[in-house]
Amino acid sequence: MTTPFQRTRIATALAGIALALTAGYAYPAGFALQETSGSGLGNAFAGGAAAAEDASGMWANAAAMSKMTKSQISGGVDLVNFSAKFNNNGSLPALNQPLSTPAGNNGGDAGSLNAVPNVYAVFPINPQWTFGIGVNAPFGLVTDYDSGWVGRYQALKSDVKTINVNPAVSFKITDNLAIGVGADYQHVKATFSSNFNYSAGLAQAATAAAAGGLIPPSLVPTIVAATPGLDSYVNINGDDYAWGWNIGLLWDVDKNMRIGAQYRSGFSYNISGNVSFQNPALPSNLPPPLAPVVAGLAAQVNAALFNGGVTADIKFPSISNASVFYRLDDKWDLMGDLQYTHWSVLQNLTFVRTTGAVLLSTPENFRNTWRFAVGTNYHYDDKWTLRAGYAYDQTPVNSTDLTPRLPDNNRNWLTIGAQYKWTNDLALDFGFAYIWISDPQINQNAGSTAQNGLINGSYSANVQIYGVQLTYSF
Repeated sequence: MTTPFQRTRIATALAGIALALTAGYAYPAGFALQETSGSGLGNAFAGGAAAAEDASGMWANAAAMSKMTKSQISGGVDLVNFSAKFNNNGSLPALNQPLSTPAGNNGGDAGSLNAVPNVYAVFPINPQWTFGIGVNAPFGLVTDYDSGWVGRYQALKSDVKTINVNPAVSFKITDNLAIGVGADYQHVKATFSSNFNYSAGLAQAATAAAAGGLIPPSLVPTIVAATPGLDSYVNINGDDYAWGWNIGLLWDVDKNMRIGAQYRSGFSYNISGNVSFQNPALPSNLPPPLAPVVAGLAAQVNAALFNGGVTADIKFPSISNASVFYRLDDKWDLMGDLQYTHWSVLQNLTFVRTTGAVLLSTPENFRNTWRFAVGTNYHYDDKWTLRAGYAYDQTPVNSTDLTPRLPDNNRNWLTIGAQYKWTNDLALDFGFAYIWISDPQINQNAGSTAQNGLINGSYSANVQIYGVQLTYSF
């Protein structure tokens, strides 16, 4: 058995390893990541709250730690290859802008290959109490479009990263019933970029100046014709941390069947950060009588597009799940899982300047979702266990409010995996998942076609996940 001092040092090292591994994250249902366990991937994460197979099970149910008779460390990484390609079908250009630059630029593949790491450690204290700590990335998002694409005024890059540190304890109430509770420290960092239609801003300033009698109305079309294709680059970034909690139960119905359930609280963030603008230079060939007028209008536009602090209140959802694990015989295990995510806490994404003015507000109107998964293990021999699973995962995104930052839809998972035991104390898990995403349809102008253009079309999207996990008991 390890000493308390050794346990503290191990837990500290685990947190450091996970922080070092944290990179860009993947494309999830909504933006919640299921990829929290290498051993669970092969079963499509079915039965997670009841399987209690290794230390990674503490994420799906803290009470599962009660099944650990030895100290154990489990670490892994999932490589998530997400692809999302926009297919244009009648998009409209913004005011005084080409539809895309170059023509036909649909943004390329907005997805990418990203790594989602996780690490867990469990330490039995006595027959009743067990302590554990896990570090993972339960939420994340990366979409990144080519410059000049048709939807550049609504999205270029969206990058949300989280890291969650979850210390927990389990207690055996009886020989067949255990409870687990834990705390969650979670940090989020977000970056959103897009273009701003600077040409439309100049046109609006010119129209207002004409209405106020500052310039002749006949000059407005001349100004518009002289200032096409001007874009600003906008970048918003911020971060925050929040605390949450989790509680779970594990019940051994008999020697072959376990039922588990867990609730994970949501998180409330007050993200603080900055917005920055890179505004374009005015055309150098403006006629001398027009140049000072346009320069004056540009000064008005620039006054509105100033760099500064921003805040955003954002809620992440609570997650509830119930699982069953059944040992059919010496060869076969069957498992199932039902998960409910309270996504309706996220109704809009609003950034407010420190002056109190609203910089940007995007309706999201997320809806609550269900995820259903089934899986099986086949114990081929003492060394090899083969896995398979299927899951159906609802999206929280509704078609009316779908944006290019999160072109999501319902998806079907099909997974396979295997475990190889080198010894009784050392095991390697690996798995693969292919996820079919029903083609998301988009018809979005973010409130104004003149300012933002109209994105009309569909996405071809899918995900492949390659996972590996190493588990060591001592």
